[in-house]
Amino acid sequence: MPRFVDVADLVEIPEGRGKAFAVAGQMIAIFNDGGTIRAIDDFCPHMGASLGEGWIDQGCVSCPWHAWRFRLSDGAWLDNPKIKTKTYATRLCGGRIEVEIDEPDSASPG
Repeated sequence: MPRFVDVADLVEIPEGRGKAFAVAGQMIAIFNDGGTIRAIDDFCPHMGASLGEGWIDQGCVSCPWHAWRFRLSDGAWLDNPKIKTKTYATRLCGGRIEVEIDEPDSASPG
């Protein structure tokens, strides 16, 4: 069941930058792209670099190790859009950034 989780204060991520956060046992990179807050899996699927340390240009983040570029809006790799990294919905609540994560249904057996 999805729910929003409080992650950071908006001032922690200056415009044009990103930062990685541990959220419910996973690393998520949050970006301030011209005032739009975006969130994707932090680890580049190529070799595991932190995308939160990458640079933003025209709505995309470039991996700091090998410059693989991913669209922040849908996580697609620009060289082959069939390869994607997971994206997360975000919202602002009182100057705080919240990220929507999926949690297992505790009511389900198993």
